[in-house]
Amino acid sequence: MTTTDRRFGVRSSTAALRDVLVKPPGAAFGRAFGDPAHGFLRPVDLDQAQREHAGLVAALDGLGVRVHVLDDEPASDPDLVYVFDPLLVVADGAVPLRPGKPNRADEPATMGRWMEANGIPTIGRIEAPGTVEAGDTVWLRDDLFVIGRTLRTNDAGARQLAGIVGGDVRIVDVPYWKGPAELVHLMSVISPVSDELAVVFLPLLPAGLYEWLLELAIAIVEVPEEEYGTLGCNVLAVRPGVVIVADGNPATRRALEAAGVEVHAVALGEVGENGSGGVTCLTRPILRG
Repeated sequence: MTTTDRRFGVRSSTAALRDVLVKPPGAAFGRAFGDPAHGFLRPVDLDQAQREHAGLVAALDGLGVRVHVLDDEPASDPDLVYVFDPLLVVADGAVPLRPGKPNRADEPATMGRWMEANGIPTIGRIEAPGTVEAGDTVWLRDDLFVIGRTLRTNDAGARQLAGIVGGDVRIVDVPYWKGPAELVHLMSVISPVSDELAVVFLPLLPAGLYEWLLELAIAIVEVPEEEYGTLGCNVLAVRPGVVIVADGNPATRRALEAAGVEVHAVALGEVGENGSGGVTCLTRPILRG
């Protein structure tokens, strides 16, 4: 099929983003701070969160991305707003995952139903005892998929996912750092911008992954420590060299622009930083390339 015929398919973190799924924050998101298990930093200003999410959607639309909206509203799960994590879309269809965060257990089925209803077949799924969250996955190139073993993605899940994706899949261990309270996903420490450039937070980058970046001649933009907590490393490539970032990370933005990257910054303090989810977390790519 030609690109215009395709409705789904992802084998890259940076190829032109054509279709994406989002979930606006609703009542469950507004109540998130009331349960410490959700890990929100402060009480949620839901109106502000909704305005910020609308700003992200407007930025995607302005860059030519077709935005689809998941309208399910869970009663008690605020994390469905971070639609990247519960399900992957790969070349041939969708892969519902099995999140390691307990309150997210129902999200893969919710996302899977949307995919099936929109003509995207399920080609595999993660089964117990495996756990996988998509924030622990990244395409370094369209033929090289990396999975991070973390506190949310275990060895059994990583191996299941590697078998489903196929091809050159490599597994790395992501540092424990500060534990579950300040969880580190693989995509917390690396965001590809193109086949030749990635944004990284070096202090937490797995050594093996650093070696692969060198071997592939992928240059790096380093995120300073003071911008790690404000989502400086969480960067969404809309197409090679064009990205959306969280506002408020000036050093990272200057470094990206110095590398020739077109940067679009959006405010995400309430819908993103408060729940520790960045631009990539808030979007589920459906079609790239």
